Amino acid sequence: MSTFQDKLYEKNQYLALIFLYLTKIKNNLLFFNSVLCLKSRFRKRLNRELNLTNPEYYNDKLQRMKLKTNSLMASLCVDKYECRNFVASVIGEEYLNQLYGVYDRAEDIRFEDLPESFVLKCTHGSGMNIICKNKSIINISKEKNKLWCWLRLRYHMFNKENIYKRVKPRVVCEKFLSQEDGEELRDYRFFCFNGSVEFIAVDFNIVNKKITKRNLYDLQWNLMDEEISYPKNKKVNLIKPDNLDKMIILAEKLAKYFEHVRVDFYNVNSRIIFGEMTFYHQSGCGVFRPLSFKKKLGSLISINN
Repeated sequence: MSTFQDKLYEKNQYLALIFLYLTKIKNNLLFFNSVLCLKSRFRKRLNRELNLTNPEYYNDKLQRMKLKTNSLMASLCVDKYECRNFVASVIGEEYLNQLYGVYDRAEDIRFEDLPESFVLKCTHGSGMNIICKNKSIINISKEKNKLWCWLRLRYHMFNKENIYKRVKPRVVCEKFLSQEDGEELRDYRFFCFNGSVEFIAVDFNIVNKKITKRNLYDLQWNLMDEEISYPKNKKVNLIKPDNLDKMIILAEKLAKYFEHVRVDFYNVNSRIIFGEMTFYHQSGCGVFRPLSFKKKLGSLISINN
């Protein structure tokens, strides 16, 4: 986020909202047409033309799925509040993170009643999160203005992930999690195709994208040669989780209703905690290395004309 945008959040929520929308529009002037919008974003992100007619690669097929998918169940699963009911009914509520509250308006959040650390997430999109490790040092007015703007942002308009269109904009507040060694929370991301886990991605330093690393593992926890967007963390010998097989089973239970979905878990003190479900990894603009990898993953997704 730009420093200017940050200052607007501090000073004036209305100007911050206008600037937020203008930034989105500037990044893609063709947002009003779904096909042209997707093609423009794709070209800017990946420096090649999007093939929607006869897609072969993983990213191209995800863009095609954006245009074709209109699943009520998928909309339920990307809603960061409503998905809790789905997860509880399929694998059990013991895998849910502790919920402190859900709010329709930013002004309804009583920060004084919240614990010292917590996480605030908007339900209707990606990347609209506030991670608070110490409540005493945050600018509450600024964070409320930020949430006020995010709640008025129509996330689906600019990346054409229309499954978010049905999601009611709200804010959920959940328990702040960290690894038992005190390090930043690690995502265990299970890439599922036709109800089966194909591989697992683990991200390191996900808050600061400039230093983010991403390791890919097969189901036997062998480090894979392939990469997606970020380089490997070769300095870390991440031990195979004792509960890996359990996480795979849970991911496949949640994924069995969909042709393709990414199911994310956290693993804190050997407790499995559900993170989210994502249908378009990196909005279909991830960088896959080598070329054969994105072709292989693309072959796992069928496209019905």
